[in-house]
Amino acid sequence: MATQTKPVLHGYFRSSCSWRVRIAFALKGIEYDQVPVNLIKDGGQQRTQEYKTLNPMQQVPAVEIDGITLSQSLAVIQYLDETRPGARLLPADPKKRAHVRIISDIIASGIQPLQNLYVIQKIGAEKVQWSQHFIDRGFQALEPLLKQTAGKYCVGDEISMADICLVPQVYNAERFKVDMEQYPTIKRLNQTLLEIDAFKVSHPSNQPDTPADLRA
Repeated sequence: MATQTKPVLHGYFRSSCSWRVRIAFALKGIEYDQVPVNLIKDGGQQRTQEYKTLNPMQQVPAVEIDGITLSQSLAVIQYLDETRPGARLLPADPKKRAHVRIISDIIASGIQPLQNLYVIQKIGAEKVQWSQHFIDRGFQALEPLLKQTAGKYCVGDEISMADICLVPQVYNAERFKVDMEQYPTIKRLNQTLLEIDAFKVSHPSNQPDTPADLRA
């Protein structure tokens, strides 16, 4: 279902959700264009009326692809998996696929929204403690689950949507000074994944909108 027009990713260099989509594009070998949406500048470019037409939730990412506009990173990843050849992002086996979705949902629903920019701006001075609390709470659930499901990667020995979700969340945990020594399985998986090209090229330190002082 490939088209002649490159997909367009509207995102922010340090957004977990944008990074997930960049990883998926890289794993699938899909060329795409990027349009930066600065979540801080001018009160947040995601709040403009123009951007709201792309994503009514005024969040990143928004992806223009195949004549439609998609939001919500997990929906984008699953669309790419269903419409593009290349590495599978969800396993063929139903049990493994269910585990991938559980891990992805714990991160995408149970951890990341509670420490994203919009929320911590509302929290104010306690934002670090708040973020640490909810990341720790999620990782305390993830660690024993991953001990059961992990091989080389989160679920067995094939990279999946679970890995795509895990790496950006660990990046956020490190930003908020979460003690990763408590989570040896998560730490091991993250270190392994960061050696893979798709995770390197999509990293926040390597994006067109990455500030000079944060570049690799």
